[in-house]
Amino acid sequence: MREADRRTALGSVWLRDEPEATRSRLSREDIVAAAIRVLDRDGLDTFSMRVMAAELGTAATSALYWRIANKNDLLELVVDTVLGDALIPAEGDWREQVTVVVQAAYQALWEHPWAAQLLPTHAGLGPNYQALTDRVQSILNDAGFKGTHLDSAVSAIFHYLIGSAVTDSAWLSVVRRSGLSELRWAAGSADRMGVDAAHLAAYLNPESTAGPEARFTSGLRVILVGLRPRQIS
Repeated sequence: MREADRRTALGSVWLRDEPEATRSRLSREDIVAAAIRVLDRDGLDTFSMRVMAAELGTAATSALYWRIANKNDLLELVVDTVLGDALIPAEGDWREQVTVVVQAAYQALWEHPWAAQLLPTHAGLGPNYQALTDRVQSILNDAGFKGTHLDSAVSAIFHYLIGSAVTDSAWLSVVRRSGLSELRWAAGSADRMGVDAAHLAAYLNPESTAGPEARFTSGLRVILVGLRPRQIS
């Protein structure tokens, strides 16, 4: 197998060995940190390995491609790094613990909306995503969820997390592309959408009791109240 093919086999950076160490001072972690800075600043639409090479400097270009084979690999790495912020301690009963962990994941994705856009295509195999899944699964298992009911409960929670993050990120992206604040965008868009401008502004405002974070917390509570520990083989 050619070296280029070997480094992109199996379709995911997490299913291949990390490249051997080189003399370059530029580590994979350095590249990922720089990519997060670029994505936070410029968004996903203009992101490329060429942009990354310019960000890191021409002297680092060869090190970039040795450490990370392609753009998709880099995107997998940055999404998983962002999700690492959700791996925080949680106390209380099982519902309180799940709430703390899942809210932390949602908050990490809200702070980096481009990461939410990548969830459908570039998440799931990384160590932080797996650790997050294992954390929720462990909490539910200890609470008495067993068998396929445990699998279904974990799926329900993660489908809600990912669906909410993707949906709210999509709204945020539209507003940001307009260059307007949520309030001004709502005022200019409400009539065209056939909705009340004040309601739309509140829906978009993260500090509103009707805003995305409040809706997420409320919806998560509904899901957790509806779940009951049991076993289905």
